[in-house]
Amino acid sequence: MSFVYPLYSADVRLLFVTRAIRLFAYGFLALILWLYLAELGLTAPRIGLLLTMTLLGDVLVSLPITATADRVGRKWMLIVGAVLMAAAGAVFLSTDDFLLLLVAATIGVISPSGNEVGPFLAIEQAALAQVVTAERRTRVFAWYSLTGSLATAFGALLCGLTVQGLHDYAGLTKLESYRAVLWVYAGVGVLLAILFTRLSRAAEVHAPPAERPAEGPPPRRTFLGLHRSRGVVFGLAALFALDAFAGGFVIQSAMVEWFQVRFGADAATLGVIFWAANFLAGFSALAAAAVARRVGLLRTMVYTHAPSNVLLILVPLMPNLPLAVAVLLLRFAISQMDVPARQSYTAALVSPDERSAAAGVTGVARTAGASLSPYLVGLLLAPELAPMGWPFIISGALKLVYDGLVYWRFRAAVPPEEKRPARKG
Repeated sequence: MSFVYPLYSADVRLLFVTRAIRLFAYGFLALILWLYLAELGLTAPRIGLLLTMTLLGDVLVSLPITATADRVGRKWMLIVGAVLMAAAGAVFLSTDDFLLLLVAATIGVISPSGNEVGPFLAIEQAALAQVVTAERRTRVFAWYSLTGSLATAFGALLCGLTVQGLHDYAGLTKLESYRAVLWVYAGVGVLLAILFTRLSRAAEVHAPPAERPAEGPPPRRTFLGLHRSRGVVFGLAALFALDAFAGGFVIQSAMVEWFQVRFGADAATLGVIFWAANFLAGFSALAAAAVARRVGLLRTMVYTHAPSNVLLILVPLMPNLPLAVAVLLLRFAISQMDVPARQSYTAALVSPDERSAAAGVTGVARTAGASLSPYLVGLLLAPELAPMGWPFIISGALKLVYDGLVYWRFRAAVPPEEKRPARKG
């Protein structure tokens, strides 16, 4: 496996930079988001509802943006997403009114998990697939995933150290130190809007002649920017929604709360834990390209995902903090190998001019699935239930169901680059 960083063009470099900056901000905020809202006086069920609305609102905002990005322009839709990110951070920074926070969570871009939200991922993946070859796509997506995971890791680490330092040495209250984090988050939204103006026309839709239909008029876009690939995309979207619903039980901000309640871990300790978790997750993604070359993209998605879900179930069964952290880190060490494989598999099965829409529909389906979980997590993290760790167990069990279903449903759908040429004679 080669570890040469695949910076093939200025557009690839730009999209890797914007990915790193954005995921740093997501990890920076996610570590303290639940704690911040609790410090404002919100109860666990209300926090769960608010985080649910951040994801449900993402569905309403991201779907029209990604569905039109290939026609209106990927660059401009990315800028719109960055503006919504900055606006959400500004509102969360400036008010403790629950209704205003609810509106900002619904319309803006806030990540309660440290993972991607908003229209960015779908559009950036489509742009990357546009400027690299099919043979290099999975590898580029693996490095893209690694970039995000490492950025999230360092965001969580720096957040924990910053908040602890501002509280212990600068004399700020917890609420004031949390608000300093929100200033950074809002500022990153502004920076991203500026950076996206540098994206070139090469990253927009311009399918090469070999990938266009040989004859006849261009296919009509019948729904959400999709035409020939509707069935495949909607099938994948339904299963990805189940996986994301399961993942929503273990969003980073909720895991932070659980570790604090169960073991009394402080902000600095939590920052180190989730720095290490995301660091390991990022490097696990690099193995995806090598594994996929041997067993295929779909098998890579399933064979690497299932063991990580068993480990997830084991986390709350550990009797002390060191053992719980060890199992969590072992889980994260293999948890992201399916991500670049999943992204590359989706891009491979659709036409080039459907890639933003396909990534958008599947991404929105994941967000919709994930949006249903945080409210339930809020109930499961109520004081009388929190120590039991039900979110980990439910998440791992549902994800194992997803693994079985996605393999059964798509085992016959082989990407073009994996099809063996027919033998002559």
